[in-house]
Amino acid sequence: MNINSGAELERAVAQVGEALGLEVERQVVMGDRIWGTRRHVDVVLSKPDTERMLGIECKFQQSRGTAEEKIPLTVEDLEDWPIRGIVVLHGDGFSRDFKPFLKGRGRIVEFKRLAEWLRFYFRLPRERAQQAEMMLNGHD
Repeated sequence: MNINSGAELERAVAQVGEALGLEVERQVVMGDRIWGTRRHVDVVLSKPDTERMLGIECKFQQSRGTAEEKIPLTVEDLEDWPIRGIVVLHGDGFSRDFKPFLKGRGRIVEFKRLAEWLRFYFRLPRERAQQAEMMLNGHD
């Protein structure tokens, strides 16, 4: 899957959720951010037969830029969400030491690992995640 922008990453995250059989909502208003503005969560996934929900913020950065600088504040904001939340990263523009530092906090998932991560979070069969990955990579 070729992703070249934040909007494309958001769309791809939604497609992963759909491929896994999850309910998908995009740009969900969920209260206010810690700095006062309305909170729009990029993607919210839920599993219909359970009460599990997950909010996802999508951060894309192809070259060095400001997305990296905003992520620690976004991770802090996740603490105030009424549901569990993660940040999905994609792109080559994040500095070398940045991803390992953030992934150690347990709230950061690289897009290429998202289907696997969601499988465990939503307690889905391994086969469903494998089928979703194959579909998203163009192998039916």
